[in-house]
Order: sequence, then C-alpha cells, then structure tokens
Amino acid sequence: MRYVVGYTPNERGADAIALAAAIARTQGAKLDVVYVFNEDSPYQAITPGGELLSPAEQAVLIARGKALRQVPEDVETEFHVREAESFASGLIEAAVEYEAGLIVIGAASNGLFKRFTVGSIANGLLHASPVPVALAPRGYQRQEPLTRLTLMVGTRQGAQAAIDVAIESAARRGVPLRLVSLLELDELKQGEFELDNPLSPARQHVNTVLALAASKLKEGQATATLAHGRSIEAAIDSIGWDDGEVVIVGSSRLAQKNLLFLGSTANKVLRSLPVPMVVVPRDYERVSGTV
Repeated sequence: MRYVVGYTPNERGADAIALAAAIARTQGAKLDVVYVFNEDSPYQAITPGGELLSPAEQAVLIARGKALRQVPEDVETEFHVREAESFASGLIEAAVEYEAGLIVIGAASNGLFKRFTVGSIANGLLHASPVPVALAPRGYQRQEPLTRLTLMVGTRQGAQAAIDVAIESAARRGVPLRLVSLLELDELKQGEFELDNPLSPARQHVNTVLALAASKLKEGQATATLAHGRSIEAAIDSIGWDDGEVVIVGSSRLAQKNLLFLGSTANKVLRSLPVPMVVVPRDYERVSGTV
C-alpha cells in the first residue's frame, strides 16, 4: 500500500508527514512524498557535472532534504517532484499513477493550533480526489501508530463507503473502532433524540452499524457513542479524544460518484475536531490498507 503526501517545506508539510508516518506505521504502508511546482516555473533535472542550480532546483533540494529528515527511519519513503498547474492536481495525478490508497496534507497555515482551516489546496482535493484524503490539523506532530479510529456515522448517501473503510482498516491491524453519531439538538425533530430509547432513529442506526462492525471485528473492538449538543461543535467537544486518534467521515451526497465533496455537516465537524480527519469519496471501492 502506498500513500501520497503533499509536501511543502513549512509547518504544514511537517504536519502532513507526521500524520502520514503515523498511518503508515499503523498499516505498514510506503510513503510517496510529493513536491509539486507550478508549470510556470519549470524544473530542470540537476546534472552530475556540478552546474549552477536554478532557483527551482534549489527549492527542490531544500524540500527533499527537509522532507526526508522528518520521516521516521522505519517508514519506507520515496521523494518525488511533479510539475502541475496546481498543488491539488499534482497530488491527484500522483495518487492515480502510484495507485495510492490515500492522500495526506496539512491544514491551512492560518488555522488555530490543532484546529482546521480548509485552504485552497484542501478545498481543491475535497472536490476532486478519487481517493480518500487525510487532513492533519495545524501543529500535528505525533508519528506513533494510531491508537483508535472513530467513524462519524451518518445515514445519508455515501456513508457506506466510509463505514466499509473504517471497519476494514480497524480489522486489518486490530485498532479499536469507535462509532459516533452526532446529534445537533437544535436541528432535531421532536422524538428523534432519545438516548435511552432503543427504538429512536439515532439509537437504531448506531446499533445497526455497530452490529455490522462487531461481526467483522474482534469481540469488544468496536464501541458506539451518541454525541449530542446544541451544535455540532458542542457535540464534538462533549466526548473525549485520544492523541493517537483519526476520524473517518463520508463525502457529501452531492458529490459525483467516486469523488470527494465536503458537505455542510462534515465541514462543521472538520472545523471543530482536535484530531486528524479522513474523508472518503462516495461509492469509493476501498483498496486494502487505506487508513
């Protein structure tokens, strides 16, 4: 399994490498660290004769050196340089060429510490990537293997792809899986929110997904939680989070088949999370070892 890491020689690039290393160590994957430069500033291969380097060549050498120093020695890694009209398109092209199961990037640089801001690169990927995209929050440094996967359970079209990815990823390496149904109380109709009522829609849905997970995982590996609050942000803040946790969500029902699109609820989740998030394309057919 291969993961594409979108790298820039700054804090955002370091965040992406840290998250990619953590996931790669969990799943035994190889990292393809990709540095994309604009086609308006063409890159020329460095010759062995020692000629003077162009600014583009110097930038590539700096990026390569910084990137490879940040990857743990036990994670197989290859550095690539690609010319593309945009960073997002370059990463997508690399993911398709390498048959990667995941694209990993850092959050926009103006986000709050360990919170997300969806910048132009992430926005481009979330509208066009045919493979899951992992987003590292600003300041993410943890490179140890993941300790838990959390699936945000929804009922809308596209949810099944995320459910399949979460269950199969947890099963592959025995990582605990937490199923979370987010309930925004101000948006619910009367009777929809009844934590103790086994017939309530929220409880029935969580129990259905939990039963599916339990049938494919070891006993006690999957748990379920109903997170509730007056807002999505409040609901997310109401439950605890592990440092080594990653959240998995599905893309919007408005997305084209096999392409990502971050819906309004997922956008709220993203901006509130203190941990990384993986967005799975609608109808995505998972390759073993995605997360």
